[in-house]
Amino acid sequence: MSRKAAITGVGNTKVGEVPGSTCMSLHTEAALAALDDAGLKLADIDGVICAYALSETYPMLSSAFCEYVGAEPNFNAGLHGGGATGAMMVMQAAALVESGTCRHVLCVTGDNRLTGMTRDKAVAALTEFGHPQFEQPYGISIPAAYAMVAQRYLHETGATLEHLAALSVSHRAHAAMHPDAHMTKPITMEDVADARVISSPLRLLDCCLISDGGAALVVSAPDAAADTRKGGVSVLGSGQGHTHEHIVAAPSLIDFGCKTASARAFGAAGVTTDDIDVAEIYDSFTITLLIELESIGFYQKGEAGEAALKGELTHGGRLPCNTHGGLLSFGHSGAAGGMFHVVEGVRQLRGEADQRQVPDAELAFVHGDGGILSAHCSLILGRA
Repeated sequence: MSRKAAITGVGNTKVGEVPGSTCMSLHTEAALAALDDAGLKLADIDGVICAYALSETYPMLSSAFCEYVGAEPNFNAGLHGGGATGAMMVMQAAALVESGTCRHVLCVTGDNRLTGMTRDKAVAALTEFGHPQFEQPYGISIPAAYAMVAQRYLHETGATLEHLAALSVSHRAHAAMHPDAHMTKPITMEDVADARVISSPLRLLDCCLISDGGAALVVSAPDAAADTRKGGVSVLGSGQGHTHEHIVAAPSLIDFGCKTASARAFGAAGVTTDDIDVAEIYDSFTITLLIELESIGFYQKGEAGEAALKGELTHGGRLPCNTHGGLLSFGHSGAAGGMFHVVEGVRQLRGEADQRQVPDAELAFVHGDGGILSAHCSLILGRA
């Protein structure tokens, strides 16, 4: 582990409706929280990576953020991989510090999509991933594309809507244990079943939230981690997988790049799914999580839903998953949505998850997914 990059500080804002917030204020609040957690000053940061935002227009968001906070790093870049961006930022930052290019890289995400965008603009954003010639003219949207994936998955595996609902219910219970979560009111299987259909078979509670919020972290060089307040959580392995951008070009509707991304991460770390104590896996929709749990190898095809019904994905189960509540209940703030998963993984390994804590967690698996199951990045994190 001594030769591996380490995540030495993490931070997030409140998530949900954050009145008065802006994209830049959320970036700044999360970044300062991560620096404080690491025991570092802004002057210690020599690399900055930001993502993207929809609520405000910054052609060079990372440069705008540095200007805003007064940072002058020797490496500065923006990264855009949809919901996979948070994990990709960690992968990029780890490469920078392990190569000696930087010592401390600050990765920042945030957007005020709930209060900073009109309803029409938020809905319009759901169509931006459609192919301009072959999908958008026919009314494609992100929920519709994932619904098509869900229909195919249910047909091929025999999974049921109850399997999807079990994930919604468990994620809400997890979010109820997090002080910063967007939605904490308990829900039942009946609540999910009775929720209005968004795009069949997906119902309202099968879909992620639209939230304000920000998250940030610091990735430090192996020899620099010792200078931080808490040491670090090691980035033991990482990997990406990409098969398509638009769903019309996907080679399959049930197998995606998460299989390749996770295999590369596990191979680099020298561990397997059986070694993982806690998993934080992208859950833009309930179907997203079911497919990824199986493609990654935690379950065989068609088995993850039954596992959810049996409680295997919650505390005390075989694989505690999305212990903060995930995008379904903790909140989804654009690129910050995927970063929340990384932050929770770090807190679990540091034993800082309070009542959400998975006992003796030593290895965490984190996965981000961008687009329509298009871009994938997996991380294996280890307790130092």
